[in-house]
Amino acid sequence: MPDEAILSSKNEYTIFKYGNYIIRFRAPYSLEKYTKVKEWDNGYLVVMAKYSHNQEDEEEYIDLIPILEDLYYDAQEFLAPIKKVRIQYD
Repeated sequence: MPDEAILSSKNEYTIFKYGNYIIRFRAPYSLEKYTKVKEWDNGYLVVMAKYSHNQEDEEEYIDLIPILEDLYYDAQEFLAPIKKVRIQYD
């Protein structure tokens, strides 16, 4: 399994892909897209995001650990091999 995950959004959802896993969760209502990953820290993301109510990108924070735990994943085991997250839209 590679050490890189993919972050994107579609409609009302944020999408986090890693290997064969696809995790979707609700995104802020006005999110248009993620534009840049500034920091990845073992489940905690600092990203830049474009929102419909603002012309400029805004800094956004995503904590995957509680999301993974709510889905009954072992968050630490799942996140350990991920070294990088990048933005990708199909």
